[in-house]
Amino acid sequence: MNEIASPIRKIIHVDMDAFYASVEQRDNPDLRGKAIAVGGSPTGRGVVATASYEARKFGVRSAMPSRTAMQLCPHIIFVYPRFDVYKAVSRSIREIFERYTDIIEPLSLDEAFLDVTNDKAGIGSALEIAKEIKVAIFNELNLTASAGISTNKFVAKIASDINKPDGLTFIGPSKIRKFIHELPVGKFFGVGKVTAEKMNSMDLFTGADLYQLSEEELVKHFGKSGHFYYNIARGIDNRQVQPHRETKSLGAEDTFMYDLATREEMHKELERIAVTVFDRLARKQLSGRTVTLKIKYSDFTQITRNHSFMHPVSDYDSIYNTAITLLDKTDLEHKTVRLLGISLSNFGEIIPKGRKPKDPDQLDLFDTDR
Repeated sequence: MNEIASPIRKIIHVDMDAFYASVEQRDNPDLRGKAIAVGGSPTGRGVVATASYEARKFGVRSAMPSRTAMQLCPHIIFVYPRFDVYKAVSRSIREIFERYTDIIEPLSLDEAFLDVTNDKAGIGSALEIAKEIKVAIFNELNLTASAGISTNKFVAKIASDINKPDGLTFIGPSKIRKFIHELPVGKFFGVGKVTAEKMNSMDLFTGADLYQLSEEELVKHFGKSGHFYYNIARGIDNRQVQPHRETKSLGAEDTFMYDLATREEMHKELERIAVTVFDRLARKQLSGRTVTLKIKYSDFTQITRNHSFMHPVSDYDSIYNTAITLLDKTDLEHKTVRLLGISLSNFGEIIPKGRKPKDPDQLDLFDTDR
């Protein structure tokens, strides 16, 4: 009996253009055409959540400290974020998506994956659906979005960023291999600055270079992520669009090119990581009650420390200061650090009266294979 071949998946990744900033410029004509930053402040405190394209021309980016943004763009205008408005606009965008499919995986308020393999409108073409979605967002909400279309999530997400703003990029099955082979390794999901530098030091600059290595070699050099790099270099990404995915925790971490030996170095890296965590929380409009610090030493021993608040937090100061406090309580004598990470969990949970939060000095210790 012959097997029926599965249909080629049709995946769209929609990413709003400078979402928070675009909403502010839409609602306030005085801000249109000007360099603005949503989040942060002219006092230098806080970080930028989103910058308008006029500000990005000067190098201002999301998750950047306000003081740095002002140095790059002295005339920048800081706007206090209105998350209730952004959330309402996001719901309207979701309603547009639902005209075509119920298989929607939101990544944040301003981006989502859509599986339109079997679209509700019976259009059949993912490219045409993406065009219609972009037109509807513009006509109904006076905002622009960029869309990437392909047969898997990885390529669709990368494609949506190619022609921003107001971009539309289709990478069909016959073009995926060429697209990935020409892609710089720094564009690969999960490849941060440090990993990209390590790859470059190994003469790995593009997907085509990764393709030349065996899976065993990639795992040897990059740990478990090597499995992903091996598959994606071949255009293989079987991850499904998950419409009911629940976020259990959110964070960021980095493995350093050289081991950190001083607390001053560690504090500096934690400041940078905390900015990234703050930005991701803001984009998902989440607050967490438990802050966890992850430390991996040069001998690959890994520890985590955590502190739980009575009420959820999402501000930069709480994240950074808690991470520093937890770090300073660890024994770092005669030890160097290979990796640091910060995460938040217990989203939206409030401690009932009479119950104490978890002991902030609780320590979990375990070995890791990476």
